[in-house]
Amino acid sequence: MEVAGVNRVRILKSSYLLVILAVLSVISLFIGVSDLNLISLIRGESSHVQILVLSRIPRLMAIIITGMGMSVSGLIMQQLSRNKFVAPSTSATIDSAKLGVLVSMVLFPGAKALGKMSIAASFAFLGTFLFMALLKRIKIKNAIFIPLIGIMLGSIIDSVTTFFAYRFDMIQNVSSFLMGNFSMVIQGRYELLYLSIPMMILAMLYAKKFTIAGMGEEFATNLGLNYNTVVNIGLGIVSVISALSIITVGRIPFIGLVVPNIVSLYYGDNLEHSLGTTAVLGSVFLLVCDIIGRVIIYPYEISIGLTVGVIGSFIFLLLLARRKTA
Repeated sequence: MEVAGVNRVRILKSSYLLVILAVLSVISLFIGVSDLNLISLIRGESSHVQILVLSRIPRLMAIIITGMGMSVSGLIMQQLSRNKFVAPSTSATIDSAKLGVLVSMVLFPGAKALGKMSIAASFAFLGTFLFMALLKRIKIKNAIFIPLIGIMLGSIIDSVTTFFAYRFDMIQNVSSFLMGNFSMVIQGRYELLYLSIPMMILAMLYAKKFTIAGMGEEFATNLGLNYNTVVNIGLGIVSVISALSIITVGRIPFIGLVVPNIVSLYYGDNLEHSLGTTAVLGSVFLLVCDIIGRVIIYPYEISIGLTVGVIGSFIFLLLLARRKTA
């Protein structure tokens, strides 16, 4: 009876998040330099319909999918590394993906977006795999020390990227990936993000195995789990989603770090219970940041990377303070 009651509470909280997401989605559709109103859309005025279909809906879908994908990626990374402060942005994943983008631009300048994504995902996987390999060799498992290693590794990879970007006169191209931005998302320039959906479905199918793997290699092996295979699948999911995000909207910090931590406070570390809520909360968080960035200096817009960076860093400091007092 107690378990059933807990499950009902979880479903109720998730329902509230879905309602909030729906409300924020409607608000997002009607915010912008060009005024939209419901009456004009009902009348079918072509200019208003075009703005909605070509710009507002693609932007909304990109925000929702990116928020879900990066939050789920952060949750998987935290589970597999057994550290609450590990995420794609603190485990060299994003920096490696950016290096992959540079390599694709230098070696395959005529490659299509899918080809660039594949190269970026491959580099992201290698960078994340290197980070996980370093964790196995490090005896100190301090919660703060581990992500610092990822940040240092990411800085080294970023330095290599910057060096070759200057060398091949592509520093402006690479710099465009440093700050996430949804203002350029229009129909025909975001659809690659839909590849994140099957990755998230795969994450849900492997949620229980990720939870077991997060208990340690020896424990998982004793339960009959192929630990290395499960970890590689998790890293592959994180790499693909991160590469898709980098190529489509750029780098968005903190979302994969703070959202899973907030959810784990209420749902624990069982991914079967927390993965769906993490995905929805990630979209809600990113939508809130995007709306704030679009209205705070209206009609101008603050990039989503800056907005998420400010709000996310504040939440991150609160999480650090909470962990210190716990």
